[in-house]
Amino acid sequence: MEHLERELNALMSELPDEDELRIRLESLQSVFPFNEYEYVISTLLGRDTLTLERYYDLRDQYIERNCFLHIFDLTTRRFGDTWAFGQLKSIIPEIRKPSRDLDPTYQSQEYDAFLDGIRIEIKSARALDRYSAASLTEKALASDSEKPFDMIFQQLKADLCDVFVWIAVWRDTIRYWVLSSHEVKTNQYYSDKQHRGNEGEGQLHIKNNNITEFDRYECRPAELEIGIRSAFDRLP
Repeated sequence: MEHLERELNALMSELPDEDELRIRLESLQSVFPFNEYEYVISTLLGRDTLTLERYYDLRDQYIERNCFLHIFDLTTRRFGDTWAFGQLKSIIPEIRKPSRDLDPTYQSQEYDAFLDGIRIEIKSARALDRYSAASLTEKALASDSEKPFDMIFQQLKADLCDVFVWIAVWRDTIRYWVLSSHEVKTNQYYSDKQHRGNEGEGQLHIKNNNITEFDRYECRPAELEIGIRSAFDRLP
């Protein structure tokens, strides 16, 4: 959204009555699908400040920059459970839902996935504007945004799995980190104090000021299976 806003603002600055248009925008009443962006774009098209060809370019670029925006519409439960497992399985078809047949010691909800004897916990988070009170889709951030964000990977049961796969979603990209359970427990940002009564569970915050410290654990999709096996091999 930041890219689109900058481009539309630049085009509006070319209008001789820019101030009048901005005043109207401040009092504009929006009802879906008619909102401030539709109003600005139609005005610019009508004034020949925005050509139809340039509009198509803006539209295509916006869709490309927001190809994962629909994921921000998912409920927290669906995003954290159904979507996260499905996303990993689409990349590694061999992973399985855990069961007593695969792991005789398995207890319900101990971990999320099983791969050749490796117990995997999958956690997902979305990059959101830390200081915005808007809806999830409105405060969803692009990967190059300079706005501060705070992604919380929580309910981390490090004693019940071997490997963590963390899936982080921005408007325009998805990133993956793979860590052994030991690497999570010993990470300086890990806290084993999440909620009262949640014994054995912790959480970890990834923010603007520490995200680069996890670069060593990042895997491209094609590398995820190797990353999982490597993280398992790093267990003490």
